[in-house]
Amino acid sequence: MEKISWPWRWVMPLVTLAVLASAVVSMSGCAPLIVGAAATGVVVATDRRTTGAQLDDTTMSAAIVYKVNERYGDKVRVGVTSYNGIILLTGEVPDQETLEGVAQIAEGERRVRAVQNELLIGPLSSLSSRANDSYITSKVKTRFVDSDFSPTHVKVVTERGIVYLMGVVRRAEGEQATEIARRTNGVRRVVRIFEYTDETP
Repeated sequence: MEKISWPWRWVMPLVTLAVLASAVVSMSGCAPLIVGAAATGVVVATDRRTTGAQLDDTTMSAAIVYKVNERYGDKVRVGVTSYNGIILLTGEVPDQETLEGVAQIAEGERRVRAVQNELLIGPLSSLSSRANDSYITSKVKTRFVDSDFSPTHVKVVTERGIVYLMGVVRRAEGEQATEIARRTNGVRRVVRIFEYTDETP
C-alpha cells in the first residue's frame, strides 16, 4: 500500500470544511449528516496532534495491517494502533519468528517513530475475550467523560484485560487517566504510552 503524499496534509482540512458546508446546505433533509460532520470536526479540533499527524496515523495503521495480513493471513490476529507516529502492536502470533516479522513490518513503515510490541505468542483469543476487552474499553472511555481532561486526548486500547493508554498529555492528565483506568472493573493492568507536553520533573 502506497503512502499518501504530503500535499494531503493541506487538502484534508479543506475536505473537512467542504463536508461541513455540504451538511449546512442539506439542512432540511440531512440533520444526522450535520450532527455527524460537526462531531467529526470537534474531534479533529480538540486533538493535540496536527491534522497531518492524524492522517499519517490512519495511513500507517492501514498499511501495516495490509502487509501483515498479506504475509501471515489468518495465522495471526494483530491489532495495530498508531498515535502520533508511535505504533502499538497487540494480539496473538504462533511463534517468535512471526512476532519479530510483524515488528519488522511496523518498524519499516515510513514516519513510524517507535514501536511498542505487546504481541503474545499463543493461540488466537476467543470472541468472548475480545468482546470483554471492548466492554472494558467502553467503560474506561465513559469514565473519562467526568475527568478534568478531554477524552479525545487519550486513546484506549484493551487486550486480554490489559489497558494501554496512548496520547499527548500533560503529566497530571496522564496520572488521572491512569488512575481512572486502574479503578475500572475488569482491568488487570495499565500500560502508559504517553508523550508529555510539560517538563519532566
